[in-house]
Amino acid sequence: MITATNVLVLLAMLVGTVGIVVPVLPGLLLVWGATLVWAFETQSGAGWAVFWTASAIYAVGLVAQYLIPGRRMRATGVDSKIIGLALVAAVVGLFVIPVLGAPIAFVGTVYLLERLKHRDRARAWVATRHAVRAVILNMGIELLTALAIIATWAVGVFLTRP
Repeated sequence: MITATNVLVLLAMLVGTVGIVVPVLPGLLLVWGATLVWAFETQSGAGWAVFWTASAIYAVGLVAQYLIPGRRMRATGVDSKIIGLALVAAVVGLFVIPVLGAPIAFVGTVYLLERLKHRDRARAWVATRHAVRAVILNMGIELLTALAIIATWAVGVFLTRP
């Protein structure tokens, strides 16, 4: 059933999904929070079951988001401090050059710091490629988690219709 709450929750989920790709908003948290708002609004057993299922999916997604890319980067020797600095540079770059500034700043920072660390251009590019792959994998995990939460919510909307 199409209600104002369902439309607003869906819009919040879509904004959250965009926030995963454009790192200005806490996208996955927004998707999960929209499910919580919907559960409060429906005040039904099925609504709360959907929320708790979405919470479990959220938790699994967060764990996977930090374990899988992090393990790959440690295996290839990319320092997590460099990734942290590159992410800060990406956020700054996003505001300096809208949209394209984030990837340019991220890649440039990883390359520059790895180049300073190893004094070798080839090693710096290898580390940069691994860092970019890890970030893309991280975003993919986050997107899949958000889509799983949205699908769970959609099933809940279907089950709670009058």
